[in-house]
Amino acid sequence: MFTESASATRPAGRFREWWSERARANRFNVTPIPFDELVDWRFDPETGNLAHSSGGFFTIEGLHVRSDYGPVREWSQPIINQAEIGILGILVKSFGGVPHCLMQAKMEPGNVNTLQLSPTVQATRSNYTRVHRGGRTRYLEYFAGPSRGRVLVDVLQSEQGSWFYRKRNRNMVVEVTGDVPPHEDFCWLPLREVLDLLHTDNLVNMDARTVLSCMPFAPPEADSGSRHAPVAFRRALARSLHRSAGALHDLGDVLSWFTEEKTRHEMTVRLIPAGRVAGWRRTAHEIARDDGRHFRVIAVNVEASSREVPSWRQPLLAPAGRGVIAFLAKSIEGVAHVLVHARVEPGFVDTVELGPTVQAIRENYAGLPEPRYLDYVLGADPARIRFDAYLSEEGGRFFDAQNRYVVIEVEDDFPVHCPPDYRWVTLGQLGALLRHGHYLNVQARSLVACLHSLW
Repeated sequence: MFTESASATRPAGRFREWWSERARANRFNVTPIPFDELVDWRFDPETGNLAHSSGGFFTIEGLHVRSDYGPVREWSQPIINQAEIGILGILVKSFGGVPHCLMQAKMEPGNVNTLQLSPTVQATRSNYTRVHRGGRTRYLEYFAGPSRGRVLVDVLQSEQGSWFYRKRNRNMVVEVTGDVPPHEDFCWLPLREVLDLLHTDNLVNMDARTVLSCMPFAPPEADSGSRHAPVAFRRALARSLHRSAGALHDLGDVLSWFTEEKTRHEMTVRLIPAGRVAGWRRTAHEIARDDGRHFRVIAVNVEASSREVPSWRQPLLAPAGRGVIAFLAKSIEGVAHVLVHARVEPGFVDTVELGPTVQAIRENYAGLPEPRYLDYVLGADPARIRFDAYLSEEGGRFFDAQNRYVVIEVEDDFPVHCPPDYRWVTLGQLGALLRHGHYLNVQARSLVACLHSLW
């Protein structure tokens, strides 16, 4: 089903007209404010934790970490603790034999451009149970309750393991056959068009990308004619959609290697009071490291005419710089493989998840050994870059969090042999793993969605 849609000829569509109209129609304003103006939020006088008066949404707490991995073996930091599980869901329906996705023009306070293309439903439990005392979540009934549609994808996936403590969201794709009229902030788009829009900076949001990555694509019967990559790379990538055929390692070996990586690392993680986080300071306007690295916690006032609540105030995590997130890709016996990294992050439920080849903000490594392959990615020949766009992370929790997402096809003589915590895998193998939670981190899932735009 998804392969059929992704291979379909691109329609003329009315996306740009609809998108421009939604940007003009709605009023958005996000203004930084001091912490003492955070209505309904307060710092606990004993712990220093920042929490909402309802007990819902999320808290800013502290995390203490000891690890045998990486250049820094012990540290403490603020962390977002959001125990509740939200729903990220895309509704799909066939029009003229071509499956379409119901996508939303959604404002998030941390988005650099405010409005981004989002899933049909993108809501925390606090939002869809209306803790905010605002409007209902549109189309929620298709994903929860007795009237929901035919479920095609339903899996719990993690979010940023350096910024969230054990955060998970329910990634869903649901098919409907009846009439579903789109609200003015929603639009039915062919899947190919959604994938093409990934190449536009800061347009398709993180929550849409993670759901797109979980869609079970099958190998196409013919070349789709994607305009984004050379023919040879497209064909190698299409062959890569087979789960095992032509893979350097079979899936059982990949799973065994991944399990070994999880067992050979030790990491002790415990929540601590935010007021006891060493090396960080709290002022009237921010919580930040003394050296300015990594991120800050700030507060904002939000006005948004298109949201369930027209105005609110909340904290956001603001990264200290823009990162680079990259897959190295290599055709091995005519089948495209990408180099994944068994990545350790303190907020993961199970310590290790598969990440991109490179995932780093370079400025955070001043005076430390830089991540492997970072120099190669930053110095890559432009002629070998197959995907390159700035994409935003989740704008409901992060302020101006943009990363450069890159796919680079390496040279023929680039070694197949790799360090022990890396493996070459096919797109089909990643698709099989994505039917289950806690295998691929959210950055790798975004890159998988980007890869699907290329074949």
